[in-house]
Amino acid sequence: MSWCVYMIRCSDATLYTGVTTDIERRFREHKEGKVGSKYTRARIALHVAYMEPCCSRSEAQTREAAIKKLKKEEKEVLIKKCDLT
Repeated sequence: MSWCVYMIRCSDATLYTGVTTDIERRFREHKEGKVGSKYTRARIALHVAYMEPCCSRSEAQTREAAIKKLKKEEKEVLIKKCDLT
């Protein structure tokens, strides 16, 4: 089981950051709004904008915390470098 940190772009142009072992399942949960976070339930999850593999849950959570501290412009730079589209 490998962990990753991800960002989802929402309909209001905000970014949600989280960690998971299954990005497809987790995005589907956010999109359906049943098991997804309250944040993405209040906004529509559009697509996974960023994903970064991590070696462990601990590493993923540490990276998640670091990303959450970034300004939106800095997050957008990460997204451009990743280019999942």
